[in-house]
Amino acid sequence: MERIQLFFQNLWERILRYFEHPTRRNITIGVVLLLIASFILEVPTPHVSIAAEPIYQSGYPWFTNAILMTIIVDIILIVMALAARAQIKEIPSGFGNFMEFVVESLFNLTESVAGKNARKFFPWVATIFLYVIVSNYSGLIPGVGSIGVYHDYPGGHAESIFSFNRSVASADASIAAESAAMVDAAVEGEKLFVPIFRPPSADLNFTFALALVTMFMVQFWGVQALGVSYFHKFFNFNTGKGFMRGIFAFSGILELVSEFAKIISFAFRLFGNIFAGEVLLAVMAFLVAFLVPVAFYGLELFVGFIQALVFMMLAVVFFSTAVISHGDHGGEHGDSHH
Repeated sequence: MERIQLFFQNLWERILRYFEHPTRRNITIGVVLLLIASFILEVPTPHVSIAAEPIYQSGYPWFTNAILMTIIVDIILIVMALAARAQIKEIPSGFGNFMEFVVESLFNLTESVAGKNARKFFPWVATIFLYVIVSNYSGLIPGVGSIGVYHDYPGGHAESIFSFNRSVASADASIAAESAAMVDAAVEGEKLFVPIFRPPSADLNFTFALALVTMFMVQFWGVQALGVSYFHKFFNFNTGKGFMRGIFAFSGILELVSEFAKIISFAFRLFGNIFAGEVLLAVMAFLVAFLVPVAFYGLELFVGFIQALVFMMLAVVFFSTAVISHGDHGGEHGDSHH
């Protein structure tokens, strides 16, 4: 019993000594108040939409929140390029020094995989990396996904709910009552929130287009390096004899299918990770508005960098393997690492 009393007495003395410092005391009080406010303040329900949404309710259906953010990302990259070029000098400093470090690091990574083809591939893969990482990080800017406009529900929304209400009325009265309430809300003019800004990487159109361009360049460089023989790895019907000829032909068809699978893999890997991160941040901000989401911001900074790096490195690998023929695969691949 005395040991327990002594333990709590020492603990209390340490707490008092901790709060004797005004800075620590004020920070602790602020943290506690913010956590309490997180559970008291009413926070809007997170807005989650898989598809990008048009900013204007009537007209310009193509002008979505992801398109607007893509334009902003383009402007950011152009400004970065102009600022870096303006600071090109023998001894760079500040932003110029940082961009030199980024470009040099990306080139070394490319050269470690592509070897002598690094200079040819580098402009493409560096653009991919910078474009993707700025797009990923654009979703972490305060206001992206939370600042928006309100639209009326699309036409026919109330009528479709009313039809559903009638169809289930005889089956489940509680569902019918709930759908009737939704009809009332729609009829009374309840608005639909549409964010003005959406990170491009969280739009499947963006990631799919980037995947298509990347895989198109894979085929382009393959044909440029090997000519018509590049397509032999897809349509390999004359290699081997008997049963092995069928095996080689089947493996070529699998290789062709894998080229299309790479497009899907590219697109959905980037989209899935970034979209899931956006949803995670929105949900955490809804549950605990202050402090706790900061940890998840740090996680998304890491994920955004990793996804950009993975997209870039896979592009380098695919570019490099496309210019290597099957006959000298081992030698060429070995030389590319020197």
